[in-house]
Amino acid sequence: MTDTTSMTDSIYFAPLLPWQQTLWTQLTSRVLVPQQSLPHALLAAGMQGMGKRAFVWRLVAWLLCRERHSHPLGACGACESCQWLRSGTHPSLQVLPIITMPVSVESANSREASSSPAKSSKSNKKSTKTASNTALTIKIDDIRALHPFIYQGGRGMRICVLDHAEQMTIAAANALLKTLEEPQAQVHLFLISDTPAQLLPTIKSRVQQLALQSIDPAITLDYVTHALGSTVNREAVGPAAIEQLLQLANGAPLAAIELARANWYSKRALWLTTWQALRSGKRSSMAASDYWQGQLNIVEFTKLSELMLLDIRRVGLGLNAVQKDLNLSEALMHYQPSDSALETLANSLQQTKMALQQNVQEKFGYDKLMQDLALL
Repeated sequence: MTDTTSMTDSIYFAPLLPWQQTLWTQLTSRVLVPQQSLPHALLAAGMQGMGKRAFVWRLVAWLLCRERHSHPLGACGACESCQWLRSGTHPSLQVLPIITMPVSVESANSREASSSPAKSSKSNKKSTKTASNTALTIKIDDIRALHPFIYQGGRGMRICVLDHAEQMTIAAANALLKTLEEPQAQVHLFLISDTPAQLLPTIKSRVQQLALQSIDPAITLDYVTHALGSTVNREAVGPAAIEQLLQLANGAPLAAIELARANWYSKRALWLTTWQALRSGKRSSMAASDYWQGQLNIVEFTKLSELMLLDIRRVGLGLNAVQKDLNLSEALMHYQPSDSALETLANSLQQTKMALQQNVQEKFGYDKLMQDLALL
């Protein structure tokens, strides 16, 4: 078995996330009962980091599995169908956009936890920009190309997965409506969306949403605690740190885990020190820019800066800082940035992200951000 095969293996046959067990039982029991089946179209939608994609790909594997009746807890992993999934060539599965086809459980969970993967190696920059741009757009020609697959009868169960469904063009969404309005026997559509509010109302009215959003906080806390262990990035992770991670991740367990493991998250105190040094004139913006370019890529630095700005705004409004492990409130006790300075830096961060899509050199982006940070 090749390395690629073993990587692909993990997402289709990964253990069921503990907060999804009830929904899994409900859906699989419905399929196994004679004269019942799943709805024609299902929508897995909601906050990033809840495990939508992990659930959908596991369910897809089970639905296509030839031995599912004797394996109610997940695909068998050994039948012909499971072998096709492993090879990435299943004749009864179509995926849009094609770059969202599962490769590993880690990549799927990372995509679920964050819409802008923060990788530090330069080799990933081009692919990250592509993935965040036109490569995720579903066009009308993509939908039309599915029609032979959907409308050719006599081929048994067929499944279409549309990831990032909110990025369908208007024309593509209208083309999909025909399929949703004229269900075909044994054809199932799975739509996945991090921002379902961007889907056309006509699309949402014709799909049934999966109940993936409700997670027991106790289950979440236990899952994240066991997933992280006691140390991440050479730093201790105790109960208070995990509660903070979950608060920052809005209770989404996969997002909390991704955040803890992100290289930039461990540099929050360093960001605060840099800002204070810039503001006091103890360090120049050019020196700070050169230093940080050796610490994080600019995508990671913008993520870090956005998090810090969020808490600075909270303290300015008289609220408690979420990041209780930092001396942020103390740093702001005698000095509070003006609203205009906060807005300037926030706009600069957005402009930097847009500039990166145009292949602007990171050094220029870093230099500009440090100049604005010095004025904060």
